[in-house]
Amino acid sequence: MTETSGVPEARPAPVHWRLVVDSADPHAQADFWAGALHYEVEDNSALVERLLELGALPGAAAVEFHGRPAFRDLIAVRHPDDPYAPDSGTGLGRRLLFQRVPEAKTVKNRLHLDLHPGAELRAAEVGRLTALGASVLREVREPSGQWVVMTDPEGNEFCVH
Repeated sequence: MTETSGVPEARPAPVHWRLVVDSADPHAQADFWAGALHYEVEDNSALVERLLELGALPGAAAVEFHGRPAFRDLIAVRHPDDPYAPDSGTGLGRRLLFQRVPEAKTVKNRLHLDLHPGAELRAAEVGRLTALGASVLREVREPSGQWVVMTDPEGNEFCVH
């Protein structure tokens, strides 16, 4: 709390956010990033079923994913310790949302994730991520530090420090 003229002012609540990633195959991206970050793919099946039953979601807008109904064009991954809405499966904390877009990635990312396993674990983490479907783009050694620039299965860059 801050004070102005001796009267305490309430601090605004932080803004809830999620990082949205355009993708050709949101479900494959969700599987990759859930594995990469040790996150969980959100289970929105109860919400999808409810919307289908109400006729609010056309059947073509749903797919089967890991044996349960899911939205065809979007899916998210969330931190396993963060809260979520049990009636919809939607995360209420740290999450990445993958949405289907018709166009392919054409330029360098303007925003990317940095993963920090630590210098002593970097090589093993790069190997683990490569086994999940990532590719090494380049290794960087600068006076400011060392890291590996990688791409996810759709070519989005990220760094492992």
